[in-house]
Amino acid sequence: MLKQPFLSTRAMRAAVVALGAFAFSFGAAHADAADSLSQIRSSGTIRIANTQSSPPWSMLGADNRPEGYDVAVAQELAKRLQVPKVVFVADSFKNFVEGLKTGKYDLVMNDLTPTPEREKQVDFGAPYGVEQFRIFVRNDSRIASRADLKGKRVGVSTGSSNESWAKAHLTDSSIRSYDNGALIFNDLGVGRLDAVIISHFGGMKYANVNHLPVKEVGEPLTYQLSAPAMAKGQPELRRAVNDAIASMLADGTIARLSQRWVGNDYDMVGSIAAAQKE
Repeated sequence: MLKQPFLSTRAMRAAVVALGAFAFSFGAAHADAADSLSQIRSSGTIRIANTQSSPPWSMLGADNRPEGYDVAVAQELAKRLQVPKVVFVADSFKNFVEGLKTGKYDLVMNDLTPTPEREKQVDFGAPYGVEQFRIFVRNDSRIASRADLKGKRVGVSTGSSNESWAKAHLTDSSIRSYDNGALIFNDLGVGRLDAVIISHFGGMKYANVNHLPVKEVGEPLTYQLSAPAMAKGQPELRRAVNDAIASMLADGTIARLSQRWVGNDYDMVGSIAAAQKE
């Protein structure tokens, strides 16, 4: 028979204390994760990050306060979460994931796409917005649809989702990648490119700001959803956020806010549905 190892009374007490501390810390960590929504409601404040420099999603208004589609959706979301105060935290896209992981804010709502890379680090709620990727050409161009891009020089932004999509789907085109978005449109304007693939709003921004003779043609090529991002391990918050967004889609709030901030000609609800089917 094997003899049981002998433990002194002091060692046994130390083991019990260590085990208890571990159990407490483990339980506390899980309680914090599950109770994040309760903590937000108790404080009466939710901190939501955006860039405040990416219209029509978020920007500073005439009174120097955040406004835009994402801002309006965030404010309505807070009401439905029963949180009376929203504090908008200005930050950049490159900092959003780390800001959530370090507790700098509770949510990010600023045209942020749930990519596989981001989903490894943070969680996302249900989508409430979407960008359409479109074809931009010169006003005198005969290109009218995706089929016309065969053999053409197509400009895209380096490292963007439109670059990866173009390389995967436009194999008969010559894909030209640019680090500078403005330079893409300059080259389109002078004839070095036949077309540019970019988001609807990004393309319209460059065209209008630079007064370029370009136009948008064809149907949307693909879609890029945007959804609220939050730190991992927040099940109650995520559930409440999803319920609130579902109710906003159902009662017409998303459509109304989109018409106000994005435009009457942009079908936000229909585009979200189309993107989810893609």
